[in-house]
Parts: sequence; structure tokens; C-alpha cells
Amino acid sequence: MSDHATTDTREIIVEILLSLEKGQDFSHKLMKAVLDKYDYLDPREKAFIKRVTEGTIERQLELDYYLDRFSSVPVRKMKPLIRCLLRMSTYQILYMDAVPDSAVCNEACKLAAKRGFRTLKGFVNAVLRNISRNKEQMPLPDPKDTVKYLSIKYSMPEWIVNLWLPAYDREGTETLLAGLLAIHPVSLRFSTELTKEEQEALVEEMQKAGVSLRQSRELPYVYLAGNLENVSVLPGFAEGKFTVQDASSALAVEAAGIQPGNTVMDLCAAPGGKTILAAEFAGETGHVVSRDVSEYKTDLIRENLERMNRKNVEVRVYDATVHDPEKEEYADVVLMDVPCSGLGVMGKKRDIKYHATPESLRSIMELQKQIVEAGWQYVKPGGVLLYSTCTINPAENQKMAAWITENFPFALEEERQLLPGTDETDGFYYARLRRKA
Repeated sequence: MSDHATTDTREIIVEILLSLEKGQDFSHKLMKAVLDKYDYLDPREKAFIKRVTEGTIERQLELDYYLDRFSSVPVRKMKPLIRCLLRMSTYQILYMDAVPDSAVCNEACKLAAKRGFRTLKGFVNAVLRNISRNKEQMPLPDPKDTVKYLSIKYSMPEWIVNLWLPAYDREGTETLLAGLLAIHPVSLRFSTELTKEEQEALVEEMQKAGVSLRQSRELPYVYLAGNLENVSVLPGFAEGKFTVQDASSALAVEAAGIQPGNTVMDLCAAPGGKTILAAEFAGETGHVVSRDVSEYKTDLIRENLERMNRKNVEVRVYDATVHDPEKEEYADVVLMDVPCSGLGVMGKKRDIKYHATPESLRSIMELQKQIVEAGWQYVKPGGVLLYSTCTINPAENQKMAAWITENFPFALEEERQLLPGTDETDGFYYARLRRKA
């Protein structure tokens, strides 16, 4: 990507990073708001803002490690604006070959002066030129110190590395960490009601519109899209021929084995991807009850249902932690995609890793148990409970499935942990549990 950025564009990036430092929002939400606000910018400038912001957030631990080695002032003692400016400039020097290092240094100095730090221009310039000179041999921790080395190389907090090493060993953990840092294409899930010919024609139309598409290894009706700015302008979007849904989430619905005519409950359903696919599988003779905890969330579900032309769904605001006695033994299939730590989607929501803590994992597991306790009775005897999360944490996944079988009348039939770097998906877990007759 060539340098289409002005000082003003870089100032927008610094503002986003400063807002995130103050904990004002998650990066993916802030990024959307900023790109909407500056919609008039050249698409290349918007792409530059997105790339540098996301890359700086994603690589923050690594960038700070280098800055601490090449700067006379530790990162934690820098002025917030200078810290953000040095992080984003270091990212450009190390990871954006098309941007000349001299331009990165000059723009950083200009921006420091513009924001009232004229006296620190020399400091900024010296740190960045030092990094530029040494960029071919940047210092990493000793590989023998496995946790520290993996933490800095892949910019992942040490406690998360420690969480994964026992489950996936060093090689598996490194594959997973690299997979999370890889570029993540947008996942388009085509309607299962399209014929093969209609699907092929739609793919051709999208490719003519400049989008690169390849079929997912996981499912024939999921395509991975590159070079895509705005999904809603794609051919077929307004007509409900496809929706944005990761293959992992679609695989979980597939695993539930929903048949035409089935009654399905989706307990934590927003934004509605699983509800829509369940409704397609259940068909016109089936029925889906789709719930979530707030009007905002159920409005999202309704909006997506309307666009995808699904009529066999009833949407309702309902708190999944509260038992509904009217729905006991009501459903052939209950989809229970519970709130989780989100460690499987860090490749798309880059700052989850800085917000999550071992304590937050423990509290989210309590919530998961409350939802299971409130909702397991909705499954008819002989029916299926499909438990799923978008995380890579055995305590929220395999151990939770074992807890369900120990405490409630269910037998585990199938479980799968999907891993970035190994599978062509987000990090995701599902377990199909059959209620004993």
C-alpha cells in the first residue's frame, strides 16, 4: 500500500489511538464511526487509516517492546500523544514497505509540532531514525523463554499464551498466534436456497464488481472476500442472497442437524446469522424463536431477517439467564451461542486481548452457567442442545460441555474447536448435546 496519507490523515489515526487509550470504546466500533464520519476521503486514504490503526493496535505489545529499547524515555512515561505517534510510526516503518521511512519520520515530527510538542520533534525524529536503521534485526526476547518470546513476537498478553500452551503445545500455540495476526477476509454466507447456478452467477457478478472471492474449504456456500470496502453495495445484498457470517458459526448450525419442520430456539441470537441459517434449514413448515437481551439487539436481528426474506421467525427481547416456564420441552433444537471471552475473534476485534483478564473470564463463565441452567429444559427429550462460543479457552468450551453432561440429562455427541491458522475460520467452539429421552 503506497503512502496516500497526509499529516491530517495521520492526525485522525492518532485521535483514534488516543480515544482507545482512554478506554472510550472498542476499536472496531470506533473505526466504523470514524470511517463513516470521514466518508468523503479518498478510498486509499480510508484504507491507510484502517490499516495503520488496526496494525498499531494489533502489534502494540511488540511495538512497545521495541520503543523501550530504542528510546531514552520508557513508553509508559511518554506523553500520551507522543506514545501514540511513535507506536503508529514504528508500525509503518516495520510493516508498510511502500511508505518511505523518511516520510514517516518527517510526518511524525510535523504532527508533533502541530499538536504543541515542537520541543519533542528532535526526540521523535531520533527514536524513529534509530528504529529505521535497525529494522532488519529488531531485538526479540530469547526464544528459550517461550512465554515472553511468543508474547512479544505475536503481541499477545503472557497470561493468554500461558492459557493456550498446555492445550496446544508450543508449535500449536505459535500456529494459532500467527493465524490470529493473518489478514482476515470478509466471510460471505450465501443463502442455502440459491441453486448452484444462481450461486455461480452471483460470484461472477461480485468478481466483476472488483471483489476477489474464493470458496471456503469448510462449506460450499461460504466465500471469503478480499478487496471489499462495503458489503452493502455488493450485488445480491439488498435482495437477501447472502449475509456476513463466518464459516465457523454456520458449521455450528449445520452440526445441530436442523430438519424441515423443526422448532428451533436461538437464545442469544444477535445479529441473527445463526437464526437466519436455522430458519433456512427449518423451512416454511418450521419455526424459529429468536431472542436477545435488548431492543437494540433484536432490532439488528429483525433488520437482517427482513433483508434475507425470512418469515418463519418470531423475534423477542428476552434475558437468556431467566427461565421461561412456557417453553419447557418446546424445541427440537436449542442454539445456545453464549456470551464469552471472545478470544477466537481477536483477529477481527483487535483490542479484546488488552481488555480481557483472568478475572473477566471467570465472571463470563458464571454467566454461561446461568444461561445453561435457565435454558436446558427448552429442549424436548431426544432433542439437541447446541452450545457454542467464539473463544479458544478450554474452561469455557470443552470443560463447559463436560459440566453440562455431568449436571443435566445430556450426552455429548460431537464437539469441535476451530482454530485460526489451522482452520479457515475464526476461533470457535461448538458441542452438540442430545437430551436423554
